[in-house]
Amino acid sequence: MITTDSLTLANGTRLPLRAWLPTETPPKGVLLALHGFNDHAGAYEVTGPALAARGWAVYAPDQRGFGRTVERGRWVGVDALVDDIRSALALLAETYPDRPLYLMGESMGGGLAIASLAGPDPGARAAAAWVSGVILSAPAVWARGTMPWHYRAALWLTSHLMPWLRLTGQGLDLYPSDNIPLLRRISVDPLWIRATRTDAMAGVSDVMDRAHDRADGLTVPSLMLTGLNDQIIPAGPTRDVARRLSAQGPQHRLAVYPEGWHLLSRGLEGSEVIGDIAAWLEDPTAPLPSGADGNAPAFLSGALESSEERGDHQSPWIRWNALSEKARQDIEAKQQKLEAAQALDHP
Repeated sequence: MITTDSLTLANGTRLPLRAWLPTETPPKGVLLALHGFNDHAGAYEVTGPALAARGWAVYAPDQRGFGRTVERGRWVGVDALVDDIRSALALLAETYPDRPLYLMGESMGGGLAIASLAGPDPGARAAAAWVSGVILSAPAVWARGTMPWHYRAALWLTSHLMPWLRLTGQGLDLYPSDNIPLLRRISVDPLWIRATRTDAMAGVSDVMDRAHDRADGLTVPSLMLTGLNDQIIPAGPTRDVARRLSAQGPQHRLAVYPEGWHLLSRGLEGSEVIGDIAAWLEDPTAPLPSGADGNAPAFLSGALESSEERGDHQSPWIRWNALSEKARQDIEAKQQKLEAAQALDHP
């Protein structure tokens, strides 16, 4: 069952929901939008309205363990999250039987999108049959096998010996965006999880393992988006997955944004990213308006490297400070409006 603020799945699980619907009826198509690790449905507060204005219906649930769910702060397991996604797809396919259905995921959401659609089990084949395509924004594909050994060792030790331990990530000098007002909002957003249990960190690594290993089994058309300033998911495993997908044929597209960070659609160039998503939904074979798909061959070959691969660790303040005072004020005002809208949706 779908209401204005929740999805109730076949197993009775209720997922809090934010939805952006077009004024026209019926919509051109429907998207199930999956947020990233420690985030919530508000991840699509910019993309959702933009796509709805173009005629698309966007449904973004809080996934179990995050946002406003009763399991908030607790890792429920990859299989449970995948089952929820497949159940939500079935519900939307039943609600909109004659409309194309797409799955869209950011970061962990992208990894879960792959895990839900690709794999040897009948559930993956059934979910893929409902879906016309998948959008993978900075997908979480940093599998353990691609991590340095000391990362794997620390993850194993803490998750097995101290699963209750909560870590904040403060002092790591890693930034998900170049949108400074967005980073300020995240730092105080009551729906964000900023202190993460180590067993949850191991859990999201399970997601990345599965997504990285099963990407070859993705049979639906895909659009993968990545930014060269991403400090959360390294370029190496992203490139590996993109190469394997591109080898399957032109139905798998890649867009590379030289100035993009991890939270691509909410960064300073977010409007370009959203414009590319909208264009791909209209025609998955046409060149993207931003030209970011033109960067794909150089990225896949390794000729185009990320800033981290070049040893050039970027600070988001560099581009922010280079903006005009008027541009900074406009971006800050937009974030204030988004914060007010979230407060109205979740008083």
